[in-house]
Amino acid sequence: MDDDSLPVPLAQVYDAALLDLDGVVYVGPYAVEHAAPSLARARALGMRLAYVTNNSYRTPVEVCEHLRRLGLPSVADDVVTSAQAAARLAAELRPPVARVLAIGGEGLLAALRAYGLEPVRSADDDPDCVVQGFAPTVSWRELAEAAYAVGRGVPWIVTNSDLNAPTHRGTAPGNGALAYVVRAATGAVPTVAGKPSAALLREGAARTGARRPLMVGDRLDTDVEGARGAGFDSLVVLTGATTPHDLLTAPEHRRPTHLAADLRGLLAPARRVEEHAGGHRCGGWLGRVRDRELVLTGRGDPEDALWAACRASWSAPEPPSTTAVLETLARCARDPVR
Repeated sequence: MDDDSLPVPLAQVYDAALLDLDGVVYVGPYAVEHAAPSLARARALGMRLAYVTNNSYRTPVEVCEHLRRLGLPSVADDVVTSAQAAARLAAELRPPVARVLAIGGEGLLAALRAYGLEPVRSADDDPDCVVQGFAPTVSWRELAEAAYAVGRGVPWIVTNSDLNAPTHRGTAPGNGALAYVVRAATGAVPTVAGKPSAALLREGAARTGARRPLMVGDRLDTDVEGARGAGFDSLVVLTGATTPHDLLTAPEHRRPTHLAADLRGLLAPARRVEEHAGGHRCGGWLGRVRDRELVLTGRGDPEDALWAACRASWSAPEPPSTTAVLETLARCARDPVR
């Protein structure tokens, strides 16, 4: 076999990984299983790493310290946060702004100050702009201050629109859910700085000097949609928010290029899918649509099964029923035959 035809791991197909953090590298204070050794190996294979996160709560320095505790060497410039993207948007507003009503944590405050903006805490401080980010301490009073200012017509930027956030205890409300409180009170629609904004991902690619970056995330509505908007390929991992049902029913603009159980996927070649017998084969699995029902037959890797089913579902002229295939995938996950 010619060397050019040998399977090549994704870490050598792409020159940089733009990594989401929550649900991909860690969940709360804990590392996702296999994350640290997989990223260390990907770096050894020549892949550059940038951490592109919608989390606006912590500063890049704090994120780096967390990553180091998990065994991942990094520097502050490796981290691109939605707070930084939001601060840039605020600084670029015309007419120029000086005072910003800041709803969020230290990561947002530091980002605003880095752009020469003065954070204030009350609508009575005559802010030129409202920037809203997540912090676990955000209160009704702070949301009310944002609503008072936004209701007067002050420009409103949110760091991200994630409705939920994975934690080590389960799923919690995210910044998007808090932003909906202000939106419900005012009827205003904010400008979103973080993913799926292409600007955040392009900043990450620029910092690594990447010619062919790969966005790696756990969410279709931010990570994958953002990658599509930026013109980048994407890898979705199943360690965070995305479920098999989400993938099977994903609209075209939220369909990833690659799928993996976790970050070990960077060390493996792309999954091969072939059209076969009126369906799509991946590994030992065949996904087909029969009488508008999506079905799976075969054995082997559970992620191969899901990928075959996804490709069959996405190729159908009309969305098929996923009831039977979800039952097959659940059985496969409980008792995989490898």
